[in-house]
Amino acid sequence: MEHAAFEAALVALLGADRVARNVPLARVTTFKVGGPADWLAEPKSADETVAALCVAHEAGVPVTVLGGGSNVLVGDRGIRGLVLRPRGGVARAADDGTVRADGSVTLNGLVRWTITHGLAGLEAWAGTPGTVGGAVCGNAHYGGRLIGELIERVLVTRPDGALCELPHGEMEFGYDCSRLQRTRELLLWAAFRLAPGADAAVLRAVARESLAHRKRTQPLDAPTAGCVFQNPGPDDDVPEGIPASAGALIDRAGLRGHRLGGARVSTVHANFIVNEGQATAADIGALADLCRNTVRERFGVLLCEEIVRLGEF
Repeated sequence: MEHAAFEAALVALLGADRVARNVPLARVTTFKVGGPADWLAEPKSADETVAALCVAHEAGVPVTVLGGGSNVLVGDRGIRGLVLRPRGGVARAADDGTVRADGSVTLNGLVRWTITHGLAGLEAWAGTPGTVGGAVCGNAHYGGRLIGELIERVLVTRPDGALCELPHGEMEFGYDCSRLQRTRELLLWAAFRLAPGADAAVLRAVARESLAHRKRTQPLDAPTAGCVFQNPGPDDDVPEGIPASAGALIDRAGLRGHRLGGARVSTVHANFIVNEGQATAADIGALADLCRNTVRERFGVLLCEEIVRLGEF
């Protein structure tokens, strides 16, 4: 399929207002950096998402999925092929007692829905950026818990548009990972097993405390993408006297507040890099590399990136 025919097929599927060429991705990422996508399309339902994948598969056009734009670093030269940015979606009670949330639902939107319906389990994730799809793909963690612990099953689509329902045991959940990173499957919905009958006022209090904690400990007033690195694991030999945290290691390495171009290691939390207004993806990537290399040289601990680098740098 020629590129013109591919674009025409997408427009016929989604409408001209939801398909665009050469779209700067800085406007849809929380880092506020990133070059253009060849095409950006915004499906509003699972059916539209699957249909768009099928069109791209038939045309041989590579697809990159971008949810809420957090936890990613998009290169300054952008992303070749089609960037899918699912929008909208709903959360609803399923017949089996689970809560089924579309992958395009924001995690904050899901938290609000569960609190309103007196369902306990997700309230501490209040304030987490991004979508359910991104959270499941990366098995988001907060307060020592992984979101995968609450998931009973999911529906995914393969890159060719084929559907597959998977139980929890086949999701390969681990710290900051799931099978979706390996297979490039796209989450359409996830079924959460939550505790019913909770007092909504109590859940709101937990959510407010979670939000307050984030405001105290994270640089929420500047463009950032969340924690840059995973915390060290039990097999990492962290020197005595230093907490087993990426932020503590970066801080002890003397890099808190260090600046490179328009990017700076946050003075609030050293595992965050902030865009001070004029940063490029190259600035942020180079500063992340400096942090990783310095920590390895100083302490012998190799930090693994939690953010995902996408596109061409």
